[in-house]
Amino acid sequence: MGKQSSPLQAFTYVADGAVAAYRGVGFDGAQATAQGQKILGIAQRAAADAEASDAVKYGSTVVEAGAAIAGGDSLIMDAQGRAIPVTGALAVAAGATAMTSSAANGDVLTGGDLPEYVFADALEAASAAGEFIEVLMR
Repeated sequence: MGKQSSPLQAFTYVADGAVAAYRGVGFDGAQATAQGQKILGIAQRAAADAEASDAVKYGSTVVEAGAAIAGGDSLIMDAQGRAIPVTGALAVAAGATAMTSSAANGDVLTGGDLPEYVFADALEAASAAGEFIEVLMR
């Protein structure tokens, strides 16, 4: 593969099901399966069910791309645990919106987690899904 990695912090996890190398791992030890999912880190090697392995949380690491990515893109997980650019689900439209109450205006973000968890920024580009790129973990 030839990509470099400079992890600053990695966590040991016990795989809940098979986890592919260079894909996102959830806090439950399973490979990420939901777009925008919050993750523990990026798996450094493939792991079988119930096998202990490690996932990089901070520093730079290699991740598998799930789509074309430009250098500098903010990244989220796709439904297969691969990196994709943010979709803009949190974009704020220009202009002002009068707000008198959350019930009156709807579409108010609530809860503790945002709909897209940005886990890293791309340090290099990928032209298509399946390529491996270096990212800077957030």
